[in-house]
Amino acid sequence: MNPLLILGVALAISMAGNAGLTYAYLGQRDETTAAQGERDQARSAATACSDATQDLRDLADQRAKEATKARQDAAAKARSREELADAILNTPASDADDCKAAAQRATAWLKGRK
Repeated sequence: MNPLLILGVALAISMAGNAGLTYAYLGQRDETTAAQGERDQARSAATACSDATQDLRDLADQRAKEATKARQDAAAKARSREELADAILNTPASDADDCKAAAQRATAWLKGRK
């Protein structure tokens, strides 16, 4: 056999192998690039979700502080109303007629609310 023919065949086989490997490499590179893009999108979405969750936590903490103050104010107001109710109920009737005395108490109470 002619050594140039053998060398030409070997060169053709080598070129075909290199072309196949190049094609496989490029396909793998494209798949890797696509996977990295998906990973980056998932990471971005997770970061946005985490940030939104933290914002909600901050808002919940702020509202809890506001609610604590409102509950304390409501409790103080309730105590003053309870004291007023106790005073009204412990005051003896100003008239022998219970209905008339109750009406007088209700009128006095309503005047105090204004």
